[in-house]
Amino acid sequence: MRRRMRILGVVAMVFSIGLCAAAQAVNLDVYAAGDKAVALIHSTLDTPVTGLHIEFDREVTVSNKVEIGGFLPLLSPSTGTAFDFAGGALSEYGTVILEWEPAEAGPYLIQWISGAAPVGEPYIVLEAYMASLSLPEFGLLLAEGIVAAREQDPLALQAAFDQFFAANALYFAGLEASLGMPLADSLMPVIISSPAEGIVNFFVTLVGMLGVDSVGSLMQGDVNFMPLLALVQI
Repeated sequence: MRRRMRILGVVAMVFSIGLCAAAQAVNLDVYAAGDKAVALIHSTLDTPVTGLHIEFDREVTVSNKVEIGGFLPLLSPSTGTAFDFAGGALSEYGTVILEWEPAEAGPYLIQWISGAAPVGEPYIVLEAYMASLSLPEFGLLLAEGIVAAREQDPLALQAAFDQFFAANALYFAGLEASLGMPLADSLMPVIISSPAEGIVNFFVTLVGMLGVDSVGSLMQGDVNFMPLLALVQI
């Protein structure tokens, strides 16, 4: 459940980045210090925050932390790939100085928290973030973006799927032969009317038929998902 809520939070933030000028909330400066890295994580928000969430591209050990403008205690174990700091507060324009090892590791997601919700635009390295997702989690990211696009710009949604089917027409011909019907005829009713969970279920079934077992193989496979990723701003 906790992982699902993080995914949903990032969905909201990633989609909002594409639809509006979300305030840049994180400035990050990282320096190597021997076998450790030292990062200055600056808040550019004009309101206080009550938490900080960070995810790394590999396991790290957090060895030191200093706040300028408040106190955000570490709630997670000091070794891992994801860390939550909460239980205090950091003032507007505050800074967290964080030290970890190995120095080669880097954060791919940093988000400020206010109460129980993410606030402001996150620092996010999308390629690394995508690689960390399971197929159902990626499906949820895509589905939530599709639902939001369906509600806000249905014409853009239809245009994106027209491009998706056109870009993959030759590859889909074989898949449609096994289905016994055009893929658009089976997919679009789900896209137009189903909640996100229904879209996820269809997505997982579809990629299973393609023989895909990871997000990496999905992105490097024969199906061009770029029209849909562009639609939901991934």
